[in-house]
Amino acid sequence: MNDIYGRNLDLNLLRVFIVVAETGSVTGAASRLYLTQPAVSAALRRLTSAVGAPLFARAGRGLVLTARGQRLLATARPHLGALVEAALSPATFDPATSERTLRLGLSDVNESLLLPPLLRVLSEQAPRMKLIVVPVQFRTVVEALTSSAVDLAVTVADELPAGTRRLPLFTGGFVCLHDPRHARVGKRLTLERYLEHEHVIVSYNGDLRGIVEDMHGVRRRVRVSVPTFQSIGAIVDGSSLLATVPLLVAREVTALRPHLKTTPVPLPLGSAPMELLWRSAVEDDEAIRFLREKVVDVAKRF
Repeated sequence: MNDIYGRNLDLNLLRVFIVVAETGSVTGAASRLYLTQPAVSAALRRLTSAVGAPLFARAGRGLVLTARGQRLLATARPHLGALVEAALSPATFDPATSERTLRLGLSDVNESLLLPPLLRVLSEQAPRMKLIVVPVQFRTVVEALTSSAVDLAVTVADELPAGTRRLPLFTGGFVCLHDPRHARVGKRLTLERYLEHEHVIVSYNGDLRGIVEDMHGVRRRVRVSVPTFQSIGAIVDGSSLLATVPLLVAREVTALRPHLKTTPVPLPLGSAPMELLWRSAVEDDEAIRFLREKVVDVAKRF
């Protein structure tokens, strides 16, 4: 058995290492950690000496992990986060008096849907608890969870790594949002007319492809691509653009802009199941469990 008690390693070195790996630079890590660049460089040298192998290699102006660095990051990040949580979590949790700060990952859709009612519940039941909302989506949620950037997340998820818990919250389909004063949709939106119109899409990749292109291989006349759904209503309002959006987004938009209308999308797009995600390492954290329960309660309204 390895004698871990006879071996010394400053855990702060691992913290610096993780942030350098996330930012890809000593400068970025120093800014995030509120340290000087020489201090960060010194910490990396000490950790490299302790490990006995290079952890980073230069790539242009930045740093990339070596194979040894990648192995260390995969082990250190989740375990260090769990250690900090275990050390700082109180033995008992009282929502009425707790001053814990929790980090909730939300996509832009879920931020507008879930956050207002959730904050009302927290203000009544946990008035001193603080919440930091972190933007996530299905391509970034695994990284956010494994790095402890968030305690919980609500988004669409695909395959998840071992040690991740998931709970379905609600499911919604897609509709086509339009301004009937400008868009010629007619009584029934045909595929031909759908493809003739210009579109605004949401692309997390920053390109001109969306769910329709990915699922069916058709090419829409995309006029503009935006990174979130937050501006969709304002863009469609007063234009002839069509927007293919989740039904829950459309309901929120039309509640504020009742002159905008929805119609079925002339292509099968399935549904967008939203799930609550968290790491098994925080399963027994009473504060996080409390927040999980409140998110589930709020989601039942949709």
